[in-house]
Amino acid sequence: MDDILRFALLGLGLGALYALTAHGIVLVYRGSGVLNFAHGAIGMAGAYVQWELAVNHGVPYWPAVACGVLGSTVLGVLTHLLVIRPLRRASSLARLVGTLAVFIVLTAVAVKRYGDSVQLVPAKLPSGLVEIAGATVSEDRIWLLGIAVVVTAALHALYKRTLFGLGTTAVAENQGAAASLGWSADLIAAANWGLGSALAGLTGILIVPVIGLSVTGLTTLLLSALAAALVGRFSSFPVTLAGGLVIGVVQSELTRFGSDVTGLAASVPFLVIALMLVARGRALPLRGTFLERLPALGTGRVRPVPLALAVVTGLLLIGLSSPLWADAITNTLVLSLIILSIIVVTGYAGQVSLAAYALAGTGAFIAGHAAADWGWPFELALLAGVLGTVPIGLLFALPAVRTRGVNLAIITLGLGTTLETMVFQNTDLSTTPGSDGIAVGKQTLFGIDISGVDHPQRYAAVVLVMFVAATLVVANVRRSRTGRRLIAVRANERAAAALGIDVRAAKLYAFGLSAAIAALAGVLTGFRSTSVVFADFASFESITALGLAVIGGVGFLVGPLFAATFAAGTVGARFGDLVLPGLSEWMPLIGGIILVLTLVGNQDGIGRELGKQASAAERRLLSKRGPKHAGVAQGSAEAATDRDEPVAPDEHHAAPSQAAHRTPGLPLHVRDLTVRYGGVVAVDGLSFDIEPSRVVGLIGPNGAGKTSAIDAVTGFTRAASGSVRLGDRDVTRVPVHRRAGAGLSRSFQSLELFEDMSVLDNLYAACDQPGPWAYLKDLVRPGSRPLPAHVLVAIREFGLESALDRPVGDLSYGERRLLAIARAVATSPSVLLLDEPAAGLSDDESRELAHLVRRLAEDWGMGVLLVEHDVDMVMSVCDEVVVLDFGHRICVGTPEEVRGDPAVRAAYLGDLSPEEVAP
Repeated sequence: MDDILRFALLGLGLGALYALTAHGIVLVYRGSGVLNFAHGAIGMAGAYVQWELAVNHGVPYWPAVACGVLGSTVLGVLTHLLVIRPLRRASSLARLVGTLAVFIVLTAVAVKRYGDSVQLVPAKLPSGLVEIAGATVSEDRIWLLGIAVVVTAALHALYKRTLFGLGTTAVAENQGAAASLGWSADLIAAANWGLGSALAGLTGILIVPVIGLSVTGLTTLLLSALAAALVGRFSSFPVTLAGGLVIGVVQSELTRFGSDVTGLAASVPFLVIALMLVARGRALPLRGTFLERLPALGTGRVRPVPLALAVVTGLLLIGLSSPLWADAITNTLVLSLIILSIIVVTGYAGQVSLAAYALAGTGAFIAGHAAADWGWPFELALLAGVLGTVPIGLLFALPAVRTRGVNLAIITLGLGTTLETMVFQNTDLSTTPGSDGIAVGKQTLFGIDISGVDHPQRYAAVVLVMFVAATLVVANVRRSRTGRRLIAVRANERAAAALGIDVRAAKLYAFGLSAAIAALAGVLTGFRSTSVVFADFASFESITALGLAVIGGVGFLVGPLFAATFAAGTVGARFGDLVLPGLSEWMPLIGGIILVLTLVGNQDGIGRELGKQASAAERRLLSKRGPKHAGVAQGSAEAATDRDEPVAPDEHHAAPSQAAHRTPGLPLHVRDLTVRYGGVVAVDGLSFDIEPSRVVGLIGPNGAGKTSAIDAVTGFTRAASGSVRLGDRDVTRVPVHRRAGAGLSRSFQSLELFEDMSVLDNLYAACDQPGPWAYLKDLVRPGSRPLPAHVLVAIREFGLESALDRPVGDLSYGERRLLAIARAVATSPSVLLLDEPAAGLSDDESRELAHLVRRLAEDWGMGVLLVEHDVDMVMSVCDEVVVLDFGHRICVGTPEEVRGDPAVRAAYLGDLSPEEVAP
């Protein structure tokens, strides 16, 4: 019992330090809306400044502490001013990677200056022994707890009772409103960055006597701090303190009583992170612009002749290279595979994963045991490693079903770190007797000796062929139906689900494919020697890999090779040593600096610029062959479409008569629909029917519950009860994408188009319905088919023929409105629900839209629910009108009956007479 209490008291001291670090993260988040992944590195820098001054320059301890804290403060303010502030209108991915870039730069400087060995630092706080309830504990742990409590109380008072705290809260809630009151968002953010970073420095200085002074130890403190901050919801200092203390106590107790399980205590922060994120199931409310710009994407087009020339040239260079250059080529290609895996999951699917190296290590682990324990040849071991990692990748993807953005980055980094500590660092699992890893021996491929030790050129050639094959697979996915679905999910999950796209399946697919590519890289890394050594798969290297992916262009397939050259041990480092001996030692720092410059100057990376140059060269070449070919170049090469072949002009105008006069769809029956948000009843017992070929209007004043009703019918809210039937099928509990597949389609008041797709690909995403085997087929041969007849008719009806290859961002507002409806029509629905489709349109455009809606019902056989504030439009086009007021249905009937209803005139039309509201 005394041991339990003693280790609990020890854990309180450690947990207090976690809480102090977490407070710094909370301060930065509250002040700027940015989750600072460089927080641990900033604290590490402060600790080294203090140690350098005290040990090497003889500065007294407390003045050295002040200098260390000041150094961290300055780093925090500079990070905001030089990195985060220029990215305030960038994507959340760019802001996240901005903090990762600072992490890379600071750790590279520290490793270059101090190495990564652990320095023992004596404690300066009182270190005598005290007895509490019969348990003896070091006095410094009590001091640490006291410091954390005092700091927590001070911060709580500062942000609750002072103007600065109120200003920070105001900026966090609404920057525009706060600015109108005289609060500067930049000044508030800079102050919070400085204060939060000062806490990081103080914590780093206080914790080194406990865990030792090292770059890795201090930077990995981030996970424990993130876990505590999550418990406090990135807002409450007292709850954050409690979370840190609990984590510290549990870790301490597991260190004593769970010591037989390697890495169990170190995994506690991850378990807390996973529990908090999955339980809450939503991303942090990051502040930023609406419809923020995502990183650009390449087309995935493959030019066979240049590719063949590049491969032949690569093989010739490998054949002529020395062993050192062959190793550098191998390193470059393997790292390129890691980056390629990030392109799939982050570039295409928009899921920020920091688990690439953990998955690579998993592939090496499985393949290594297959070769060492079961005697499998290289070919089978490689296949086992790649396929065996896919289920692990799917496990990593499970949090992506409920979380996204920075939350997903946190949980994947934590999961990868847990895998590293519990498996890769467990000598019982990751080594064989007499070896420093898993002994796999020298490798042969189909009887040919390809040993990386004896024949590094042959091994490099094998790696090159596999890299090219993996890149072709990813290019196929990019141009396929599957690729369009991934990009739709990346752009807008709500809109993708409304078109029948299974968002969960798309995310799982992206993680599975990414895991397979990372595993391929891991196997090729491990088997280049006679033993698979897991020091090559440190989880935090995934941060560097993501940074390199951004440098190369996270959406471009040409990016990995160029980005990989900025890492140590690659071809770029070898060239650097030729130009300036010793330059390779600075490659991590150079890469970090280039990442910062890339984010600030060109967020789309090297790949975007290379793509522009290739397109320009193609246009120049075709222009020399005549005006006809030049026009083709302008319409296909310049427009970033994803199709293998553009749709022929005559197909745009094709309109088979039967396409527009199809068999009527299924009726929709809604009964007792109720939507509650807490104590507010948005929709109260609403019932209505929509028959095929009929238009039903749903009107009411603002706040009447119209959009809530559409959300409930289409499955976008869990706060609904009642019954929704489509034909004979009850779809009340059916998820959104299945309702869409069954025939319920909708538009959105805010449009929610796929902004980084062309008009045509928005339509393809809606009408492509790949079968269960398409996910595998598209790896080898991209699925491509002409647009269905009803989509061709919709293109003509909505006047989109000339806009098909244009990016959505180039459309006028009216064209965007029409595209939103045409995309919903492309799903071939039985019932179409339109949420304020005429908002922002002119009178002429509204009349034309009303005509189109009427034709959708009469000529296409659809049932249409029209939610619209334009009463004239509703009364002119609808067969029946339902009127809501504060969630209640107050009237239903024909337009004439609704016009004459006294309750409608009182609640919605005021004192207007029926003649005055007649169209």
